[in-house]
Amino acid sequence: MATLTRQLANSIKVQLNLNFFRPNSTATKLVYAEHGDPIKVVHTANEPIPKPKDDEVVIKMLAAPVNPADINTIQGKYPSRPPLPAVPGNEGVGEVVSVGQGVNDLKEGDRVVPLVNALGTWRTHTVVSKNNVLKVPKKLGLVEAATLTVNPCTAFRMLRDFVDLKPGDTVIQNGANSACGQNVIQICRAWGLRSVNIVRDRAGIDELRCFLQNLGANHVLTEEELRKTEIFKSGKLEKPKLALNCVGGQNALEVMRHLDKGGTMVTYGGMSREPVTVPTSALIFKDLRIRGFWMTDWTKQNADSVDRFEMFEELISMMTTNELQGPAFKMVSFEQYKEALMNTMTIKGMIGKKYILEFK
Repeated sequence: MATLTRQLANSIKVQLNLNFFRPNSTATKLVYAEHGDPIKVVHTANEPIPKPKDDEVVIKMLAAPVNPADINTIQGKYPSRPPLPAVPGNEGVGEVVSVGQGVNDLKEGDRVVPLVNALGTWRTHTVVSKNNVLKVPKKLGLVEAATLTVNPCTAFRMLRDFVDLKPGDTVIQNGANSACGQNVIQICRAWGLRSVNIVRDRAGIDELRCFLQNLGANHVLTEEELRKTEIFKSGKLEKPKLALNCVGGQNALEVMRHLDKGGTMVTYGGMSREPVTVPTSALIFKDLRIRGFWMTDWTKQNADSVDRFEMFEELISMMTTNELQGPAFKMVSFEQYKEALMNTMTIKGMIGKKYILEFK
């Protein structure tokens, strides 16, 4: 009887797999055929789910964030421009539902994240090469997995690649409550670095200050407080060797003013849409280094590097031991995608909650 039961179960499983690849099996995706206002140009479309080729896997998406860069890409304002029509989405986490005959290192039920940019994660299912995804442990939180490949990696590389930082050194950053800023705070804490974090003054500033301090921020200052602070002159903290800038304009200039001689400012964003202005004296008398960083470009240059996979290993380890948490977020059902688009297009999406599409 037990043998017959197992045979029946296997038969049902095979039939389910066959049904999965019938022509009427369809996926739903978001797509845009022209650049413009995401609310107007992004729409849903259906497509059949093909059977995977030998080196491919079929993935059911579980969650995918809506990042400001995704919005800019749809608008046609981002340097990366996928061929149109395109499915948006650079990040996400999915579950393998089927594998091609030549795939041995992935199996049904595994969780994976994209290894390539512009994979098009805003869809219920996708078929990709096994080489374009990274297997992640199931104990990794859904939000952490879905947001692994952009902001944590950006924070990691900026803290690792520009200045030889040692425990006790100071890092200063603006936009500290952004998704990347939250990662910077937590990685600094894990590595024994001191962080000074600049945010805009607002209603609920005490609540925000408490939130960032709970993540590990040593100091949280408003832009006005930064202009008046004595924490560096008093010797309470050593002057920062590294500054991280995602705002630009006057804010960046105030941050730069506190850098130590020979210090480095890395710009990775420009939320104020104002230029970064460098005083001549800062270059001559303080010998400051002004650099830029774009995670997309680093990924292209280091796609198969040891550094990249060691970074993933370290970040995942930090996340699974609760040293590194995902960003403040709100889950939005895939059907309500316009809510996620609309909120990400406002300042709330730039430096507030991360809006994440959830596929059920």
